[in-house]
Amino acid sequence: MKFLDQAKVFIKSGNGGNGAVAFRREKYVEFGGPAGGNGGRGGDVWIECVDGLNTLIDYRFMQHYKAGAGVGGMGKDRTGPNGDDIILRVPVGTQVFEEDNETLIADLTQVGQKLQLLTGGNGG
Repeated sequence: MKFLDQAKVFIKSGNGGNGAVAFRREKYVEFGGPAGGNGGRGGDVWIECVDGLNTLIDYRFMQHYKAGAGVGGMGKDRTGPNGDDIILRVPVGTQVFEEDNETLIADLTQVGQKLQLLTGGNGG
């Protein structure tokens, strides 16, 4: 079994969806007004400490992670669906550093501990 104790990953949160440009069109309503829905929120990037892992070997071969983008809004004031979140699962004792390798973001020491690394964009 291979063991890897340091990994560099590139993460990006999801973009928010675009709002819809729509107008209310109904019989007997002369001036309907706006009826466009908001776009959905982009997905967040989380890191979670789980039991049963003892290496970061999974992050050696897949280094780029991107959360899902929010979907655009629709007519009749319908809000678009939110983007999917990404959860990076790591073993107990993992330390998360900034890119400079000096600034400590988090020290995950307990199973089930979660930290939100990036927040998704707001819908339009």
